[in-house]
Amino acid sequence: MLCISHPNTDAWFNLAAEEFVLKNFDQDVFMLWQNDNAIVVGKHQNTLAEINYDFVKEQNIKVVRRLSGGGTVYHDMGNLNFTFIMNGHEGQMVDFRKFTQPIIDVLGKLGVEAKFEGRNDLTINGLKFSGNAEHVYKNRVLHHGTLLFSSELNNLTNALKVNPLKFQDKAVKSVRSRVTNISEHLQADLDVLGFKNLIMQHIVTMYPDAETYLFTGDDLDAISKLVSEKYSTWEWNFGYSPKYNFQKMIKTAGGFVEFQVKVEDGIIKDIRLFGDFFSSRDISELEALLINVAHREDAIRSKLSTINLNDYLHLVQLDEFVAGIF
Repeated sequence: MLCISHPNTDAWFNLAAEEFVLKNFDQDVFMLWQNDNAIVVGKHQNTLAEINYDFVKEQNIKVVRRLSGGGTVYHDMGNLNFTFIMNGHEGQMVDFRKFTQPIIDVLGKLGVEAKFEGRNDLTINGLKFSGNAEHVYKNRVLHHGTLLFSSELNNLTNALKVNPLKFQDKAVKSVRSRVTNISEHLQADLDVLGFKNLIMQHIVTMYPDAETYLFTGDDLDAISKLVSEKYSTWEWNFGYSPKYNFQKMIKTAGGFVEFQVKVEDGIIKDIRLFGDFFSSRDISELEALLINVAHREDAIRSKLSTINLNDYLHLVQLDEFVAGIF
């Protein structure tokens, strides 16, 4: 068992590191890591339907899609993540209880009774503090989970809050649960780094062959390459989303504008604009301009820079229009 605990808190790097270890190492691996200010979306989810886009943009929260399924989670430096990457036999690799039991055991030693509930959650007094997901690759399974220790729960709520009327799609939806921080249930004076050390010590006692592993220069180069080619890209984090319909109405000095947008593979396939606005040119010209444009802010702004928006939407500002389409 290789034990990896590294200081990198970049979400793109950490998700890439998991994939790199899963696909390039032969050994069983345990990892502890943290992301600073990030949202991690399940593989089969519609990213824009899971996040509060305005809040995420305002707070400069990094968004990344992971390999595994399940729901969307918010990470900050009060959250700790753990990963098991293990060899196994087909049909016997997915086991949420097995991989979460060490966490339950560590908390038990601290006098906290944690329970495995539902499909993939850990709770304290019925409140969720850990969500878990798994991904199988050949004869290896990746199990990872969050551990809310001292997270800013208001940010968690705001970052994942979205208007359910805005999106219609068949993507997997996150189920919002009542959550708690582990620190609120501890008698001992312990911070997240101390908790991290206790977990690693427990894993070392569980696996007599455990040894510390540090990423080599070649490892870091390969992970960085995966970041640049996949985990930092709009195509993976947003464009990979299933097709969806988006609807939103905004109020401006020029009147109400309603957006109805159809998106496939992250590309706008149809858009209709309705409202009580005034225009000096046919609104269908503006709609046609945005067909086959990525549902991405920079792409939309680039297209709109080629026209005078006021000709189509009198007194509607560019920033208002862009905000309306997300």
